Amino acid sequence: MSDLINDPNGGMPRLLEIMRRLRDPDSGCPWDIEQDFTSIAPHTIEEAYEVADAIERKDWPELEGELGDLLLQTVYHTQMGEEAGHFTFASVTNAISEKMVARHPHVFGTESREKSADQQTADWEKIKAAERAGKAQQGTLDGVAVGLPALLRAVKLQKRAARVGFDWPSTDQVLDKIVEETQELTEARDTLSQAEVEEEFGDLLFVMANLARHLKIDPEAALRAANSKFTRRFEAVEAKLKSLGKTPDQSDLTEMDALWDAVKADERAG
Repeated sequence: MSDLINDPNGGMPRLLEIMRRLRDPDSGCPWDIEQDFTSIAPHTIEEAYEVADAIERKDWPELEGELGDLLLQTVYHTQMGEEAGHFTFASVTNAISEKMVARHPHVFGTESREKSADQQTADWEKIKAAERAGKAQQGTLDGVAVGLPALLRAVKLQKRAARVGFDWPSTDQVLDKIVEETQELTEARDTLSQAEVEEEFGDLLFVMANLARHLKIDPEAALRAANSKFTRRFEAVEAKLKSLGKTPDQSDLTEMDALWDAVKADERAG
């Protein structure tokens, strides 16, 4: 085994060599050898969410580890890319470096840094549009990745459409559309098939994502926060039931709802 693999300060070269050895068809790990881009992609998405979770919890030691796990995903994909002759780790890092320099002419070029955040965003979008044109992506929605989380992709699609004027001018019209879609969902629930109910539910979620965009809210982050709040409050309800010698399945909705309200009151008082 090479000295590099055993070097605790080997840095990026060490990690690249470890991955190369793991994928070696003669001496590598059988599991790692049989993986491909498709099988690894779900792990990449999962690791990105674990990074976001550590940031949300402000757990910096945990974040260090999660960033390493996410970096490993990049190394994994680039090793497979090199094996297939598509790209290398070096070409990937060179490409992103070139992109960052090109997209920040006000930092690395001659443009003035004296711009508003809105103007910088507008300039960024112009540069990205030029990049898409260079890739023969002519449609307004071209290049919005299908594999994105659905709420995030909905917002990105809506942003693209808004750039060409396909957008409601105010949140009032979005809220009106939410009322309309809610009524359609109610009607579908009572009269239509399950597939049609699902379609109407999707329409409602899509408009909710649009409302988030108009309110400058990240819907994924907002839903993660709501999940965390629900988890915290339900665990507090369980704790209150435990103090009464009960578990949730030994309680009922009326009791648990009252305890839920008590938890909310405790939070407000705290």
